[in-house]
Amino acid sequence: MSQTVASTTKPLNQKSQSTTFVTNLSPMQKGLVAVGIIISLILLFTIVHSSNWTQGSLFLIGLLLGATLLYARFGFTSAFRRLVSVGNVQGLQAHMLMFAVSTTLFAIILSTGFSFTGIAPKGYVSPVGVSVIFGAFLFGIGMQLGNGCASGTLYSLGGGSSSMIFTLISFIAGSTLGAYHLPFWNNTPTLPAISLAETTGLGYFGAWLLQMVVFIAIYWVTVKIAKKKNPPMMKPLPTTTGWKKVLRGSWPLFTAAIVLAVLNALVLTVRGNPWGITSAFALWGGKFLNAAGVDVSSWGYFAGPNGQALKNTVLADSTSVMNFGIILGAFISASFQGTFKPKKIKLGVAGAAILGGLLMGYGSRLAFGCNIGAYFSGISSFSLHGWVWAIMAMLGTFAALFIRPLFGLKVPSSKDTFC
Repeated sequence: MSQTVASTTKPLNQKSQSTTFVTNLSPMQKGLVAVGIIISLILLFTIVHSSNWTQGSLFLIGLLLGATLLYARFGFTSAFRRLVSVGNVQGLQAHMLMFAVSTTLFAIILSTGFSFTGIAPKGYVSPVGVSVIFGAFLFGIGMQLGNGCASGTLYSLGGGSSSMIFTLISFIAGSTLGAYHLPFWNNTPTLPAISLAETTGLGYFGAWLLQMVVFIAIYWVTVKIAKKKNPPMMKPLPTTTGWKKVLRGSWPLFTAAIVLAVLNALVLTVRGNPWGITSAFALWGGKFLNAAGVDVSSWGYFAGPNGQALKNTVLADSTSVMNFGIILGAFISASFQGTFKPKKIKLGVAGAAILGGLLMGYGSRLAFGCNIGAYFSGISSFSLHGWVWAIMAMLGTFAALFIRPLFGLKVPSSKDTFC
């Protein structure tokens, strides 16, 4: 069995801004790498054979997304938690860089109609109302209890986090329940969908300029917060030198932020919509209930295209194939790093994972998306609902800091060496 080599070539600097450090790495798990690649090739062939190369391309993008998330341990949940608890801003700063790149690319794509497949690109712009406010707040609590958001659940599961099995199953259940209740929430008070580019008359250049100013302002505020609070830094991830770091080492957080932005824009040009995750969970839950004899086609959520997806193979659903790609991409990457080592699950962690998954699943349906579909892709699409989602999820994170200890989950402290 491979063992982690503990010696480092350079001592860790507790106040270093770097998110990686050069050290000896765990041996590559070559057998698992081979298994992951073989499964991916078989699934790619099956997707293309049963659907088309557009779906196959989205599966490949999913693999890249999973790899990027895993190599940088790129977090949305952890970024919010570190900021709210101790004032660590490294994660949020990476988000601002990611948004600056994605917003620029989305502005070009949406304004010109550029597409690789002939499908007209359309961003995620959703209404802003009670359902978004309540759903995003629930999601904020849920992701802190489940120790992962939508993307975090998938890549952590692929990376060997055992508790994410509970999180994913309950995520699917919560999303399905949210789909069942959605007609009720759609009748609650709401504003229409508001695009900062189209609804306001600013146009894509004006909206791009506005959001860039906001990103810069938020980044500037984070710098001030860091200077005032002097929080513990993120624990750097082990990496190596040269080209080996691409597959074997960890990636800097800012590098991953740029790659994720480019990949999200690529998704927009291939399928006509940006990256999303949780609609597939509702679909999977709906298919399961259908197979169990429950007629979910009568639900309001499954009217129209969602209802057609129930009849098709899951491999025809673009979000589903991307989710499969994320899990496999993370699995292959963790195996390259030699870190795929599932552990026993503590009872408290399992309970928090189940409750967190339920809250995230239910909340994501109410809020028209998760940390990806509503937050990342929503803001990148110039949707006001994306900004509202961010605020409410941050408030949910604050509330969850008081709940986490009930399940034996740690809350970062200013006295920690790393957070």
